[in-house]
Amino acid sequence: MQRAKCALTNVAISIHWLQKGDPMYQRILVPIDGSDTAKLGLEESVRLAKSTEGRLRLIHVVDDLSLALAMDSYSGHAGDWLNELRMDGARILQEAADVALKAGVMVDIKLKEEFKGAVYEIVLAEAQGWRADLIVLGTHGRRGFGRVVLGSSAESILRHSPIPVLLVRSPQSLSA
Repeated sequence: MQRAKCALTNVAISIHWLQKGDPMYQRILVPIDGSDTAKLGLEESVRLAKSTEGRLRLIHVVDDLSLALAMDSYSGHAGDWLNELRMDGARILQEAADVALKAGVMVDIKLKEEFKGAVYEIVLAEAQGWRADLIVLGTHGRRGFGRVVLGSSAESILRHSPIPVLLVRSPQSLSA
């Protein structure tokens, strides 16, 4: 600390143990895309909501990038691709909601279709509109080229969110 080349500030850290009915995290937003990392975020959000008797809102975004990727995966015309993405999104959301319901956690789902903004903007708008207390995201934890190739929605949400964000990293990223 004596050799620091920048100003240092002492920060008081308060530890808050969560208890049932704790008002701290009652409304937890969970963006979900069906990936293994998103499932990790879902599992953690279910544990957290269960411990505080909170509720979850699961959101899946169909955006222009999803549509562009689908054009490589499906044959047919754009309306067919969009319908496939909607059906996939609804299935992903329902499977995730079933996990929460099975654990006894209140949950609702939201399928957003947006072709104007970035995914992080859509997620943050939903968080603010719903008055979320927390956003929980699974993340692969990659850096450099791996992060660029797979996108950086989690990082953008973290950087721009006015509310707390909990990033849940995959076990593989912790050992790397």
